[in-house]
Amino acid sequence: MTKQHSTVSYQVMWNRLISVVEEQAQALVRTAFSTSVREAGDLSAGVYDTHGRMLAQAVTGTPGHVNAMADAVAHFIRRIGRQNMFEGDIYITNDPWEGTGHLHDITIVTPSFHRGVLVGFFACTAHIVDIGGRGFGADAASVYEEGLYIPIMKFAKRGEVDQTLISIVRGNVREPDQLVGDMYALATCNEIGHRRLIDMMQEFELEDLEGIASFVLESSKRATLEKINALPRETATGEMTVDGFSKPITLKVKLTIEQDRIISDFEGTSGLDKKGINCPLVYAKAYSCYALKCAIAPEIPNNHASLEPFEIVAPENSIVNAVHPAPVALRHIVGHFVPDAVYDALDKILPETVPAEGAGCLCNFQVSVRPRTDAPAPEHTRRSEVLTFNSGGSGARPTQDGMNATAFPSGVMTMPVEATEHTGPVIIWRKELRPDSGGAGKYRGGLGQYMEVGATEGHEFDFQAMFDRVNHPARGRQGGGNGGSTTIAQDDGTPMNGKGKQFVPHGRKVMLAFPGGAGYGKPEEREVDLVKRDLARGYISADVAMSQYGLNEEDVEEITSGVRQGSIS
Repeated sequence: MTKQHSTVSYQVMWNRLISVVEEQAQALVRTAFSTSVREAGDLSAGVYDTHGRMLAQAVTGTPGHVNAMADAVAHFIRRIGRQNMFEGDIYITNDPWEGTGHLHDITIVTPSFHRGVLVGFFACTAHIVDIGGRGFGADAASVYEEGLYIPIMKFAKRGEVDQTLISIVRGNVREPDQLVGDMYALATCNEIGHRRLIDMMQEFELEDLEGIASFVLESSKRATLEKINALPRETATGEMTVDGFSKPITLKVKLTIEQDRIISDFEGTSGLDKKGINCPLVYAKAYSCYALKCAIAPEIPNNHASLEPFEIVAPENSIVNAVHPAPVALRHIVGHFVPDAVYDALDKILPETVPAEGAGCLCNFQVSVRPRTDAPAPEHTRRSEVLTFNSGGSGARPTQDGMNATAFPSGVMTMPVEATEHTGPVIIWRKELRPDSGGAGKYRGGLGQYMEVGATEGHEFDFQAMFDRVNHPARGRQGGGNGGSTTIAQDDGTPMNGKGKQFVPHGRKVMLAFPGGAGYGKPEEREVDLVKRDLARGYISADVAMSQYGLNEEDVEEITSGVRQGSIS
């Protein structure tokens, strides 16, 4: 018989579950082969009850993964069947519609047994550098072109890894050692979580997780509904336009706050794109829920029950509800703009609550390096796939400036130059903050970045661009100015597109300027000392200090002179 526990005991167990999944995530960070996991933290980890309901998620990770993965374990249970689940099993998929939205994410689920009885599941997801096909980019016309599809299946059965699956994977991808290594790392991190869970169950004399699961889910749902019940019962609409691939995309949402739920209805949003920027509903749902939780109930831990009151509706075959076989490789571009569309509506209901628009989607690019073909290549040249994660600026908040070169809503980290250059023959010639890219306002938008990218001597490369905000910069809120736009070109002036695979010949560089976040409030209301600080730090130029913030010429000269002489830093 399971021992009865007090509310205090259950609260301690809940905290322990959160620490268990955080250790699970850190094990993945330490063992993963891909720099996107090790350096950027593009992963998720969580523990689930026997019904496939998420009980706790790791703080380390991205909401696009974990909120999408919240629905994934139920698919595994349905596909595998409880009667086919055994100790030592490990399950795998990269199904975009039953995982986390595109083929470049591997999700591993491991059943957790205690004394021969199934007590729950551990799941984790990681972005992998290559899955074959056309490579990571928007160029495909269907999901079939985007890479190898792994249906929900057993990676290991009773402890024995499926070597046929490993052979198929190795035969279809460009970086087989890296991908297979990541698969084993994912399996290992679940095993770490399982061991820590069993330790906890033995310590608290638990036969199963039913009691703690009920406590976690009931407490979370009650707390979330209390937050929703305190809001005005109103409806508002939001809308934004972004670049898209070959034509602009419009996201529209109607936000309705009811007594026990908030509905986000994306009726009127653009339809499917011909290229791979379409977003499955599971991923759009992940970021819509995340946006609302950040604004309304940020202190409530993320789990099945705290996400349940947020209902997401979108027309089938709209760009936020792409169905098979739509190309979805860069689903993050549209998905990362969903929060700004939701906030455009929420700002009309809860003023002075949500930030101005930011860069939105990550400023990622992948470089496919190879020996030069225009002349004989040196013997040391080689092929390599190098993926790097970067960020523009986040939008200013109602009471604070936006964050420089910081990803919102994805939350992943910008990769260090050294880590990027270590993975292949790539050189990052420049990586620094971009002055004047943050929108002016009472609170300034976060700055974007400059980057210059090339390959080492003897190499040429294909540059896979995954950018937005070229033609549609972040919009200010409450009188704030727009953020800076994205720019991209080769160093000889050859123009480049914001999305798609583009050839860069030997000796050429790609010159990038990533977008800034927008400002919040009128620029003339910004404190003078903050304007002077920004000028001294190089965040804004003298021209902007005078023309947009009204700083007088004498103060500008004093500050710039002090910076030149080293008396101001």
